[in-house]
Amino acid sequence: MDGHSIVLEFRFAEGRTDRLPALAAELVRLKVDAIVTESNAAALAAKHATRTIPIVMAIAGDPLKAGVVDNLARPGGNVTGLTLMHPELSGKRLQLLKEAVPRIGLVAVMWNPTSPGSADLLRDTEAAARSLSLNVHAIAVRAPADLDAAFKSVTDVRASGLFVIPDGIFDYNRTRIVEFAMKNHLPGVFPSEAFAVAGGLMSYGPDLAANLRRAAAYVDKILKGDSPADLPIEQPTKFELAINLGTARALDLTIPQSVLARADSLIQ
Repeated sequence: MDGHSIVLEFRFAEGRTDRLPALAAELVRLKVDAIVTESNAAALAAKHATRTIPIVMAIAGDPLKAGVVDNLARPGGNVTGLTLMHPELSGKRLQLLKEAVPRIGLVAVMWNPTSPGSADLLRDTEAAARSLSLNVHAIAVRAPADLDAAFKSVTDVRASGLFVIPDGIFDYNRTRIVEFAMKNHLPGVFPSEAFAVAGGLMSYGPDLAANLRRAAAYVDKILKGDSPADLPIEQPTKFELAINLGTARALDLTIPQSVLARADSLIQ
């Protein structure tokens, strides 16, 4: 899209992390002035493609555990931006799901083992589940083609809840995932409101639109002369709970008032 003084070059991996290195290399060949990324994997691909072009993470997991940066306060290289991660986020999502659906016992957790930082998130989720007396069945999804097998695994183990660890594969295929959950009468908690809007029961996480606006501010500072090495990486301070009441009715669930009262968004 061409503006008065800015040209935006969009590249989409469509949930396939294996496409990211080629897309990053293509942007570098175009000699862009800055690269904005939306995942740990995308940030790493961009970092491997260039050590000089500034990279701004708009939506990313834990950049420390993923090896994107060595320090949040002073990144020191050509990568800065925002992280969505908070150490208690997985536990909070599981807690909300259990409060909303007390009968849940076995939670199927879909994750992408090829995504940087996802193994740590899985361990956090498993630890949180133990503290809540929940059982977890982890299901690896490395590419969109794995989703059908993942769905079969969820039904085979007779999971009573669904949990999705943030990843581009799941975000890009969220409609398929929530349709599967609805078809199988499966309550789930998801990482962003887009899943709840698509039909997922509930979501809890940072405001992604706010992150994108903040990322634009980072790009503005860099284009005006600031170095990404000196711009601290911001961590989320506000989290939003969205509940799809239409989905709750379709699942024959009555969400407790104590949970509804905390919702930032109730979707009919």
